[in-house]
Amino acid sequence: MITGRLGLEGAQAALCQDFLGWQCRLRQMAMRHDQGRPSAGMRPTVTLPDGAVLGAIIVLITKREPEEATAQFRHMVLKTHDPADRYTSALQLLQAGYYQYPEEFSDVLSGLFSGGSPMCHRILEAGRCVLRFTEHGQTYTLSCSVRRPDQQHPVYQATYWHNSLFNPAMPGHVEVLTFLPDWSDAVAELCTAETAYPYGITPSEV
Repeated sequence: MITGRLGLEGAQAALCQDFLGWQCRLRQMAMRHDQGRPSAGMRPTVTLPDGAVLGAIIVLITKREPEEATAQFRHMVLKTHDPADRYTSALQLLQAGYYQYPEEFSDVLSGLFSGGSPMCHRILEAGRCVLRFTEHGQTYTLSCSVRRPDQQHPVYQATYWHNSLFNPAMPGHVEVLTFLPDWSDAVAELCTAETAYPYGITPSEV
């Protein structure tokens, strides 16, 4: 089981739930209407504690109990060498009910990098970063601690096999990083052309 932050209450719990609900809606729309291509809200900008902006990365959200889904991902990858078949199978699975229940997901985010990636090294060396997500006028700014799980960790396995479904040219050596938001320091804004509303004043909707 992937736990993430435990015991969140009040505004922190509401903000975490709101973010995961938003992420699930974005991913559901991407799978159903854009052939699974990651949208802007799934590609946050990374900023290090020293202010260096590294650019955007693709992050995944993982279920709290990911073993069943990971086993499905792995089976779909290994049962065929045809990338098109894998892609079709992945879309069919993820278009259905996979993202239907946000409460099933952990707040532990993850990203996959090629082995030896300079960006991966800089993020891991810093130990912390800020991820800024923006789409449809909604912005979340999350200060996160960063870890590198071992290859047997449930998040590593889920991230690796999920990416393998969509990337037929996966490099032989990859790195997975996890990002755990500090919800006491997180900020959400609903931005319009005129103004931006802090979380709790205007509800966030996609």
